[in-house]
Amino acid sequence: MSSIGRSVRLFLVDGNPSGIITAEVVNWTGHALVAPRSKLSDILTRSETQKTGVYFLFGELAELGGRRPVYIGESDNVGRRISQHVRSDEKDFEKFCLITSKDLNLTKAHARYLENRFSIIAKESDRADVLNSIEPALGILPESDIADMEYFIEQVRIILPVLGYDVLKDKFVRPIHLGKETVRETESEITLVPLKLRSSRKGLIADAVEREGEILVLKDSLADRYPDYAMNQYQPLRERLEREGTLVPEENGQFLRFTKDTLFSSPSAAAAVIYGRNANGRTSWVLANMNKTLKAYQDELQAAQ
Repeated sequence: MSSIGRSVRLFLVDGNPSGIITAEVVNWTGHALVAPRSKLSDILTRSETQKTGVYFLFGELAELGGRRPVYIGESDNVGRRISQHVRSDEKDFEKFCLITSKDLNLTKAHARYLENRFSIIAKESDRADVLNSIEPALGILPESDIADMEYFIEQVRIILPVLGYDVLKDKFVRPIHLGKETVRETESEITLVPLKLRSSRKGLIADAVEREGEILVLKDSLADRYPDYAMNQYQPLRERLEREGTLVPEENGQFLRFTKDTLFSSPSAAAAVIYGRNANGRTSWVLANMNKTLKAYQDELQAAQ
């Protein structure tokens, strides 16, 4: 995604930051509205809820640091469709987000295209559990309309993180070159920081890359299989990774091994899963090839500004 600055306008409809919020990107025809499930009746008289668009149903996190449950749909009357979900109680969600257009140019075909693309992006992000049982059909659009919808998608991908939902963020993939202290992605100008986590007492080694607060633990990193600590707020997340086969026992039985690159929402989440106990990730992780903790590195960057 582009690193060019953008202006996002938020409006607290009821004056409550936990209530109904509208969001717009300056000079974009789209419009977003996010609200708790309990506020549905308060927004059904608003004009945007009666338009064609797409919607996101956001569930609660099953475990701290886990993936966000989300259902993505489309309708020619998004408010009515959300009401149907609420009445049938078929979807368990805490908040919903309606994406519509301020003009009348968003058609049913456009909405189907957006639903398909949002579903694919969310699945690929590794930050969401997409609850759609069937992948939405892409539909057929003229080339010019596809270009317009891709621009529309990029604006939604800007707005959702501002509203607290990162399900459409770019997938965090392993960088090709990790030999330097930091690696800069040329397109997004984001600094990647190669990290290591070691336990000399147990011989445990893990490698990772940090980007904007997230941690990608690399394949074949190790985790303590039998931690001797009781407190770990990320234990449910660790247990899920074991169930899914992301963490599997090593042959010697002492460690668990990561079978693939695995994304964590924070350095502490990654360190806690690896150690099997609560941990301060900023002091646990050190820069690769440098005797410096992540905290010391970040403090130096802050002091230099």
